[in-house]
Amino acid sequence: MTALQQQGAAAKAATYALATASTAVKNAALEAMAQALIQGQEDWLAANAQDVAAAREAGMRPAMLDRLTLTPERIAGIVDGVRQVAALPDPIGRVDRMETRPNGLIIGRRRVPLGVIAIIFEARPNVTVDAAALCLKSGNVCILRGGKEAIRSNRCAVELMRGALVQAGLPADCISLVQDTSHETANELMHLDGYVDVLIPRGGAGLIRAVAKEASVPVIRTGEGVCHVYVDDEADLDMAASILYNAKCSRPSVCNAAECVLVHRDVAAEFWKRALPLLSAKSVELRGDAESLPLLGAGAVPAAESDWDAEYDDYILAVKTVGGLEEAVAFINRHGTGHSEAIITTNYFKAQRFLDAVDAAAVYVNASTRFTDGGEFGLGAEIGISTQKMHARGPMGLEELTSCKYIIYGQGQVR
Repeated sequence: MTALQQQGAAAKAATYALATASTAVKNAALEAMAQALIQGQEDWLAANAQDVAAAREAGMRPAMLDRLTLTPERIAGIVDGVRQVAALPDPIGRVDRMETRPNGLIIGRRRVPLGVIAIIFEARPNVTVDAAALCLKSGNVCILRGGKEAIRSNRCAVELMRGALVQAGLPADCISLVQDTSHETANELMHLDGYVDVLIPRGGAGLIRAVAKEASVPVIRTGEGVCHVYVDDEADLDMAASILYNAKCSRPSVCNAAECVLVHRDVAAEFWKRALPLLSAKSVELRGDAESLPLLGAGAVPAAESDWDAEYDDYILAVKTVGGLEEAVAFINRHGTGHSEAIITTNYFKAQRFLDAVDAAAVYVNASTRFTDGGEFGLGAEIGISTQKMHARGPMGLEELTSCKYIIYGQGQVR
């Protein structure tokens, strides 16, 4: 038995205790985790500082370094997220259907945990805690496999949380971390049939596609974020410029950041007069089509075909001029990843057409794509943004981490 198989077996053994734990016990464990992370903050920051220093020396891009870095303020936000999850209604045990059949059988449908959830993610220490908290509250055991860039941060956080679980009377193995960050262990985790009930990759497009292609355990695809903002010819252009700036620049390394803007040619010249000063403040590199380039200034470069499908995770924005709503919708549905798409318009009917026709998990009218987030949607922390259509779509909160079982009451009926 390999080390990872032993870890999987320990996780599987912990599922019964967690699946049958009361809401009070789970909430107490979450509060213990929150307190442990605060009390261990100095150790966590020190471990993270080592990760950041090593990543910087290895040449990690600034936007990715930002994802990796912890601060006291970010830790406070992470801990607040744990407590928000504790305050949410517990989905486990909820019966969402109950009916009496003609033969007298009473048949109900009850929410239950998925079981063991494995999460493969990259250099984001906050995911370690967010995922553990959501899995715990939804009654799921989790096996976490972060990237090598954050291994020290992740080890510290997981040890703090495992200690809190024991303090609350739950098995430590309800949360565990894969210690070996090699490609081989990631591959083994993808094939841990019999132990892992579902695998959730969270990271860049390359990671997600590789996991979806390779895994033999069920996979929920999350996070591929080639998001668009379409500026209609009936848009409030000041609003459009502000929304684009937020969608691209507030945090370019996340999956709900805009990667491409489509601008109606009738308002393109006026729109760029408003948008360029905002984007230039962050030195955003613009990659435009032939029609857009004359409007974008000397720093813009011609877009390659690959730019229409690129998730930059950086201060880079693809720009295309379009002739109208239908062209924009067709372009988005061809090049988008089903994550988050936005239209800026004052025309109600165009807005409704966009909502109906665009195929994505979250579709916005006159708002930034950056709101696609479990916390912003009122779900608490999220385990990822699902871009697939089966089981769960959009921000995955507690309910999306459950399945169901049918419960049947009889009085001696036989078939």
